[in-house]
Amino acid sequence: MSVPSRRTFLTVASAASYMRVMGANDRVQVGFIGCGLIGLRHIADFKQLPDAELTAVCDVYRPRIEYAQAQCGSNPKGYSDFRRLLEDRNVQAVVVSTPDHWHALHTILACAAGKDVYVEKPMTLFVREGRWMTTAARRYNRIVCVGTQGRSGTHIPDVIALLRQGVAGKIHSVRFSAYRNIMPGFGRPADGPPPAGLDYDFWLGPAPARAYNPNRGLYHFRWFWDYSGGQMTNLGAHDMDLAHFLLGAVAPSSVCSSGGRFALLDNGETPDTQDAIWEYPASRSRVRSARPRAAIAPLPARAAASAESSSAGPRARWSYPAAGTSSSLTCGSRPRAPFRRGPRRPDIPKPPTSRPRPTASRARAPGMRRSP
Repeated sequence: MSVPSRRTFLTVASAASYMRVMGANDRVQVGFIGCGLIGLRHIADFKQLPDAELTAVCDVYRPRIEYAQAQCGSNPKGYSDFRRLLEDRNVQAVVVSTPDHWHALHTILACAAGKDVYVEKPMTLFVREGRWMTTAARRYNRIVCVGTQGRSGTHIPDVIALLRQGVAGKIHSVRFSAYRNIMPGFGRPADGPPPAGLDYDFWLGPAPARAYNPNRGLYHFRWFWDYSGGQMTNLGAHDMDLAHFLLGAVAPSSVCSSGGRFALLDNGETPDTQDAIWEYPASRSRVRSARPRAAIAPLPARAAASAESSSAGPRARWSYPAAGTSSSLTCGSRPRAPFRRGPRRPDIPKPPTSRPRPTASRARAPGMRRSP
């Protein structure tokens, strides 16, 4: 199944949303819900597309609304309540770049309002939200694109073709890892009043009521379970989705993970060091099973495990890049030439199998006895 990029998303949304006359009105009118770090990045990208019209922006923090309006350069309407933006008949599609705990509600209500949706990853805060979002998209016949973005790479079809041709043989492992701890952490600021211009109650939305803390609001929301899952759902979502897409996996049969907040000194909750293994059952697809492992640590993390077999069928661990029985294939979200591992060169000498014995002339430290 092909996955739309931002450009194809706009093209399809233009045809599916409204019957429009050809001309200036044929451009897709886009509204942006959430105008922080990623929201501004999307504004900059959509601004370069000739078939997109930046029509409205929305944020619960007033300074961000004003800054986003200036960045659009098209005099868009500014909203502090996303519901008012969804009521705007001039908006055909929305880009959702809010904290994770808002993604499901924004997507479902946008679909109900007749808008197509580009929602940032991770798609949901908990699994069941994904089913609700899918049901809404189908019920209201809307286009919903999740912003993992790796599937939209122009090189991805070539990578899939290589895998289907058996260039790498049978894929038995895929590994991915990420390292983005900001040492020594974000500190432990005291609770207090929210900054001027921030509607903190609206920012919390469906999340539990909490006293405002500088580390809970705006970008740092990612370190608290009420709103997100840390770097595993932030960065890991990209690579897990790409591995699923390339290798045809559907869903794991079991998941195990361990970790904690061991390195950073702050009041965050989500892990700064974490390993996880996803195990996939044998199936009729060309990818029979897998177990990826993601490591997020302040120091280089080990990511290795051996293949297994059982009476239920072959099971194997994924590693990233993809390792096959005949070669390895490296693929990321950006185009790069695939690397294929060739046969081992016979002229490379083997390392010694044992450590050399000390010579009799080697001096011993005073007081040390020779081992018997």
